[in-house]
Amino acid sequence: MKPKPATLRVFTSLHSWVGLLAGLALFVAFYAGAITVFQQPVQQWATPHAAATGSIDDMQRLLDAVLARHPDAGGNLGMTFPGYMGAGPSAYWPDRHGTWQFATLDNPDGSPQRPGADLPVLVNELHFSLGLPETFGMYLMGVVSLLYGIALVSGLVIHLPRLARDLFALRPGRNLKRFWQDAHNAIGVLSLPFHAVFAVTGAMLCLSVVLMMALGPLGWQGKLLAASGPAMDTAPAVRQAGVARPMLPVAAWVAHARAVARDQGLDGFTPQYLKLAHGGDAHATVEITGDAPRTLAAGTLALDATSGALLASQLPGHRDANHATLAWAYALHFGNYGNAVVQWLYFLLGLGGAFLFYSGNLLWIESRRRRRQAEQGRSSQVMARATVGVCIGVCVAISAAAVAAQLLPRLGWDVATGERWACFAGWALCLLWACARAPARGACELLWLAAVLTALAPLAHGFATGGWFWRNAAAGQLAPAAVDLGALALALGFATLARATARRARDGEPNSVWALARPA
Repeated sequence: MKPKPATLRVFTSLHSWVGLLAGLALFVAFYAGAITVFQQPVQQWATPHAAATGSIDDMQRLLDAVLARHPDAGGNLGMTFPGYMGAGPSAYWPDRHGTWQFATLDNPDGSPQRPGADLPVLVNELHFSLGLPETFGMYLMGVVSLLYGIALVSGLVIHLPRLARDLFALRPGRNLKRFWQDAHNAIGVLSLPFHAVFAVTGAMLCLSVVLMMALGPLGWQGKLLAASGPAMDTAPAVRQAGVARPMLPVAAWVAHARAVARDQGLDGFTPQYLKLAHGGDAHATVEITGDAPRTLAAGTLALDATSGALLASQLPGHRDANHATLAWAYALHFGNYGNAVVQWLYFLLGLGGAFLFYSGNLLWIESRRRRRQAEQGRSSQVMARATVGVCIGVCVAISAAAVAAQLLPRLGWDVATGERWACFAGWALCLLWACARAPARGACELLWLAAVLTALAPLAHGFATGGWFWRNAAAGQLAPAAVDLGALALALGFATLARATARRARDGEPNSVWALARPA
């Protein structure tokens, strides 16, 4: 059934304004999210001097060292297994003031400094909260995800009557607005199922606490939020016995967990991290979370830490509704299931989504172009500068942080602080530059800057570590080699966009914010 023209106008206006309000934030989330898909390779790329191997014995030595120095840490201690987020194991726990402490074999005393490279953490913060204070930024992105869902629905209503025509229409030529419109429509329609998944899971992950606070007074005796934590744990809540009892070694926990997973039809269970509660007590429990081939999401087993007895399990195919919903939301949102093909698909979808929001802003600006006047409206000027400063600026900022991650250690500077200064100061300078320059000129200049800095990242990596991508590839170190090659491909993409933008400014329609002033 074809919607009435009045209905289409309403949905077109809704799609434009909702997309406009959320588009800048969504560009940042999608561009950073595309990089976050390869969080572990980026971690390896940014910490090339980490130990090449780690073992369960290393994990046991770290656990013993932490509990010997910090007996209270055993009450709520987390540990990552070697190879999950770093080559070696790490431990983390809250101190008496609530500050998280992190320990490694090189620093068993612990410190507030997170081990490993800060670059993947920084990019993930941009994805989840735009680099704003965590709680506020996460709630903001939850609202943006809801607006994103509205934009998807309204866009579907607009294009549903001419779906086949819009899907395959891509008409290059002198009419650049039509070409951008065709590209916007084609990418939006082809990736619609994935965008629907991102919108729903993004809202779920960011607004779950708000939703529970809103629904709590309506039922559950107002205790929904308080009950949500224990409901999402796998181990049953038990009180400390107050009786000391030795715990099994980590290797025994892993062996018991793998045996239980095998009994439940899950072969190849690989532990990723564990959570220890009441360590050293007769009621000590340990939760081991891991993954297995051909599963949608990670699973968790809860064991008695002193005997190894199974207390509870939340494995694929045997989860309750709470754990299944959360596990599927994380897996579908981040693409951390399947093989490298799935990861590359999510990476391309992330870049495609970023292009979708960037092109949507360009189309909104062009649709308000005064065709018979050289001077364009103030709203078009403001939106053009904001689009250039925010969207291209965050690309510059992430590349600047990547270069800093490689060069700052050679200068003896604090890497984590330096990366953040490079990122956020660079982003702020890009915004100021975009405000001070004509939109077309600013876009060309910042795109070339993004191309140069992105190309410098693999060069800085090779200079700082000697790990040039051809050497890493020949040595079988495919993760850092892939990051370098991906950066070079992105640099080529930025350079191509810069050339296209310059050509549009020089030869395109003169009455536009994207045109440069021409001599009379």
